[in-house]
Amino acid sequence: MLLHRALSSTLTRFSYSFLKSASLRQFVSQSRTPAQKIASAPTQKIASAPTQKIASALTPKIASAPILPLIVPTADISTSATVLMAQDEVTESLSKMEISPIYTSDKNGSDEKGEGTEDSPFKTPLQAMRHWGKTPFPTIFVDSKVEGEQFSVISQAQMKKLTKVYQREANKTDNKAKKEAEEAAKRAANLEESKSITISEDPSLPTATASKITNLEQYRGQRVKVYGWVHRLRRQGKNMAFVVLRDGTGFLQCILSDNLCKTYEALLLATESSVQIFGTLKEVPEGKNAPGGHELAADYWEIVGRSPAGGIDNVLNVESNSDVMYQNRHLWIRGENMSKILKVRHATIKAFRDHYYDRDYVEVTPPTMVQCQVEGGSTLFKFDYFGEEAYLTQSSQLYLETCIPALGNVYCIAQSYRAESSHTRRHLSEFTHIEGELPFITFEQLLQALEDLVCDTAERIMTSKHSQLVLDINPNFKVPQRPFKRMDYRDALQYCKEHDIKKEDGTHFEFGDDIPEAPERKMTDMIGEPILLCRFPKAMKSFYMQPDLADPIVTESVDLLLPNVGEIIGGSMRIYDEKELDAGFKREGISPDNYYWYVDQRKYGTTPHGGYGLGLERYLMWLLNSNNVRETCLYPRTADRCKP
Repeated sequence: MLLHRALSSTLTRFSYSFLKSASLRQFVSQSRTPAQKIASAPTQKIASAPTQKIASALTPKIASAPILPLIVPTADISTSATVLMAQDEVTESLSKMEISPIYTSDKNGSDEKGEGTEDSPFKTPLQAMRHWGKTPFPTIFVDSKVEGEQFSVISQAQMKKLTKVYQREANKTDNKAKKEAEEAAKRAANLEESKSITISEDPSLPTATASKITNLEQYRGQRVKVYGWVHRLRRQGKNMAFVVLRDGTGFLQCILSDNLCKTYEALLLATESSVQIFGTLKEVPEGKNAPGGHELAADYWEIVGRSPAGGIDNVLNVESNSDVMYQNRHLWIRGENMSKILKVRHATIKAFRDHYYDRDYVEVTPPTMVQCQVEGGSTLFKFDYFGEEAYLTQSSQLYLETCIPALGNVYCIAQSYRAESSHTRRHLSEFTHIEGELPFITFEQLLQALEDLVCDTAERIMTSKHSQLVLDINPNFKVPQRPFKRMDYRDALQYCKEHDIKKEDGTHFEFGDDIPEAPERKMTDMIGEPILLCRFPKAMKSFYMQPDLADPIVTESVDLLLPNVGEIIGGSMRIYDEKELDAGFKREGISPDNYYWYVDQRKYGTTPHGGYGLGLERYLMWLLNSNNVRETCLYPRTADRCKP
């Protein structure tokens, strides 16, 4: 009886101590209360075998004696409640305490994709520790050095070393979290304090003159008002902030000081917020730099439109891939480089128009919804036009030809569309087409007109106020010299053969083969200057191209090839004989019914004439040494993208 009571007391003390351990806290918190257990069972019998295991672990002396089944009467509830936890619950708790080992393998593991199992190990033991997240760690296995054995337990020395590394990392993380929490609390306090700070425009100051940034130089020393977007923002302590403002015409550095940078709006100010800033425009002190050579000492400012904290950097940054950038093109164009490209594009279009104006061309605006093809039926975008089949235009050439009897030299700058599934760096599904048609000319005069167009336009750009933008992007750009190199199609085939430029199948190009972009560009880059590639085979070209009288199997056609880009212009003399045009229709399998108005040009006063089409985006690729036409337009439309 005495032994029975001693054992009961020992087990009671053990139960309380054991169940208070950290490893069973969760189990205890989820278990029924002692009262609930006792209510369901007035007396509980503890089996001898589990009792022996527990006793042998913690009370060796008692365990050495035989342990009899123990009956705890209802009257002993106050001293034995914990012991009365059922054996099955204790067993379940202990099973939950089992810790699986973690596997690592420097040979086959991955810290990014691994799960720590034998089949999917981590790469490094340190990652296993990070995964576990606390000490003590479970058993960690590494690659075994024993032949025939895959894993072995990590050595104590390596474990000790890595534990120190893990602890340093953990301490660093804890310190960082603590610091961030302190800074967050400090920011919250500053924000709360800032709500009591207000600013207002001083009525005693001179009235501010509103101005665009590009026109500010004339107002140095005066008080001005400027609207714009916060392009960059840098805070210097609590009493000063530097804001670089952007309004589309230029950039302006503004200085906010004292209460101007302590208000609630000032503390929440982020890049891309739109603001208006008042202040005195001052020349930058000697030895310092700022856009325009001046800066605005602000005396008052207002928020116009807020931007989220972090501005665009939360969406786009230098690490963003191309898909993210194109998906957020509306934000990408706000960047300095992209905005420069769009300004150069604007200047280039103006230069083309000035070129045509000075040479007495007339600009026309042909339709872009048509019922006839120009370059080939496979690249037409079809749509239903009030019950009739129609297309988006591939080229405005045919309509320009109808204008020359009335207007002489004509041109247009319009959109064209090609439904070809091309994914090269120089193809778009929608592009800006600059096209011209000239009556009463020869093929040589057409080639001279192309040289004049490219060189004169480039010269106009490089002598305009936008020239620096070109040089910012492409510092090595130079206007090419005239005349351009002339090369017939046959000569190009010979050049490719002599310089080992071959087709994809490894064979040489033969007469009648189209030279694709890659080998064409390789040849152009090797020659290193503009090339007027002329006289392509009739079978390769469109129905309207004039055959060469000296060599009827080729046409009076031309492609202008430029280094780094390849073809940017395609042109030809046009067939002006009605019978010959009809033969062209038949050769291409085209019904002339929808072309009656085009055929009429051969009936009513026909004449030799020629023309061309230039892709603006490709011209800009050459001008800016860009790698892709998608970079030289506003919202690129390609075979895999029609948004935003």
